[in-house]
Amino acid sequence: MLVSKGPYVLQEEFYGREVILADRDMVETQSDEMFEGSDTEDVSFLVVGDPFGATTHTDLVLRAKEKDLEYRVIHNASIMNAVGCCGLQLYNFGETISIVFWTDTWKPDSFYDKIKRNRDLGMHTLCLLDIKVKEQSIENLMKGKKIFEPPRYMSVNTAAEQLVEIIQRKKEEGEKDLAFTEDTICIGLARIGSETQTIIAATFTDMMTVDIGAPLHSFVIPGELHPLEKDMLKLFAYNDDVKQY
Repeated sequence: MLVSKGPYVLQEEFYGREVILADRDMVETQSDEMFEGSDTEDVSFLVVGDPFGATTHTDLVLRAKEKDLEYRVIHNASIMNAVGCCGLQLYNFGETISIVFWTDTWKPDSFYDKIKRNRDLGMHTLCLLDIKVKEQSIENLMKGKKIFEPPRYMSVNTAAEQLVEIIQRKKEEGEKDLAFTEDTICIGLARIGSETQTIIAATFTDMMTVDIGAPLHSFVIPGELHPLEKDMLKLFAYNDDVKQY
C-alpha cells in the first residue's frame, strides 16, 4: 500500500499490510515501481484530498491504461469542495490560484491577474497556499547532499502580507483599478474537516495578524456576495468591520 505523504501518520497495524510513504519525488519519478506486482495483486495508493486534485494522479491513470491494468478510483473530499463550509457558494468560484513562498530575490505575482479576472466577473477566488516538504537548501543541492529543510506551511498571515505587497506595488506603478485593497474582506480557513477547523472573515489588514492556529491553511478572496453569503460570513466575522460589509 502506497500513501501520499501528508501531515498525518498512518499505522501499518491499522491496514494489516506494509505501508510505503510515497513522497512527491517517488510518485513523479518512480511511478513504474508503484505498478510492480499490480497485475497479480491489489496495490492501493492513498492521497490526502481528492485523487484528481493533482495532474500527477491523472498521469498514473494513463500509465495504468498503457499497461492494460485495471484501476478503480475512490473519490474523496478536498479543499476544492470543502471550502463551501465558509458560506460561499461553490458555483460562484472562479479559477483557483496557488500562492508560493517568496524569497528575497523571487517574488512572483502572476496569479494577481487571475484574481483580478475573477473579481471583475464577480467570482470568488480560492487560494491554495504553499507547502514546503523535503526541500533542500541551495548549498545542499550544489553539494549533492540529501539534507532537507524543516517543513514549512504557508499561513493566511503570510498570504495576506504578500497579496498586500502586490497591490502596494501596483499602486506605485500607477494602477488605479485594483483587484482588491487592504480593506477588502477575505477569508482564512484552517484545518478544514477536522474537529478544530477554524474560519475567519477579516480585512486583508487584519488577516495579516489574526491567529487561526496550526496548518493547513487556505485563503479565499470573495467576489460579489449573495445576501445568504453575507449572512454566513457574519458568522465568522473577525470584528464589526466584517459584520457591516
